[in-house]
Amino acid sequence: MQVLVIGGTGTLGRQIARRAIDAGHQVRCMVRSPRKAAFLQEWGCELTRGDLLEPDSLDYALEGQEAVIDASTARATDPGSAYDTDWSGKQNLFAACQRAGVKRLVFISLLDAAKHRDVPLMDIKACTEEWLAASDFDYTILQGAAFMQGLISQFAIPVLENQTVWVSGAPTPIAYMNTQDMARFAVAALDHPDTIRRSFPVVGPRAWTTGEITQLCERNTGKDARIFRVPPALLQLMKGFTSFFEATLNIAERLAFDAVTGSGKTLDAPMEATYATFGLDPAETTKLEDYLKEYYDTILKRLREMEADLDKDAKKKLPF
Repeated sequence: MQVLVIGGTGTLGRQIARRAIDAGHQVRCMVRSPRKAAFLQEWGCELTRGDLLEPDSLDYALEGQEAVIDASTARATDPGSAYDTDWSGKQNLFAACQRAGVKRLVFISLLDAAKHRDVPLMDIKACTEEWLAASDFDYTILQGAAFMQGLISQFAIPVLENQTVWVSGAPTPIAYMNTQDMARFAVAALDHPDTIRRSFPVVGPRAWTTGEITQLCERNTGKDARIFRVPPALLQLMKGFTSFFEATLNIAERLAFDAVTGSGKTLDAPMEATYATFGLDPAETTKLEDYLKEYYDTILKRLREMEADLDKDAKKKLPF
């Protein structure tokens, strides 16, 4: 198929683009900065410059396309509210799809979004799901929880470098998923008509708390983690302060997500029906313990190689 990927430079979007190329699809990626997306072109993707807030660029990007996989979301560095990109931008995209006659759409949403309408991003996802259900699009909605890649900067690196691990809220079991596995589901949806006009939970093999994740990092590094639990009052103060300014409003909205990740309520769902419908093997899905072990094995191997190279240079400078 001719497939347009929105958000192709993101952590998830790039995996979707790569998976779609490997599956034999003709992939076009709409990006805001083509110079930062050269790697997509090297993989075999066609690039087109566009922005969800620029309707004309959407019309151009959708020319000749048969399906859209939308993995875009507002970045933490974007000014203003996420409602601009994640709601207004999505409405622009859907209107452009209607003009172009593109009905097949895969949308990445969040698990239990409708249960957390007080959290901006969850509210946006829930509203978008409702809008799609009332539309005539041939949509497939994938409801994820959180990605393993985000744990590297939050836990893996701080533990390795003896830095502080910051956590907040009550221990909340979350079924983290590798973005490569989410990409498998997004691309497989295009080949399975029985996924049309349906929503599916897409989460990892098991749910993990922050304490359990920290223990995994300690086990792999042989180091003790330094943990600082952010007081709820301080978090509320930070949210209140950042919400006063337009430039930091997006940060305030992301801080509000603590009501989900620190609620103590498990973010997980049964996956048997999802695997069966998409024709995928659950045994191929990455386990968090394997993901972190592979990361640490790779990093520690590189550190040992760097130390060996430094030793060689030092020996060369010896006078004997």
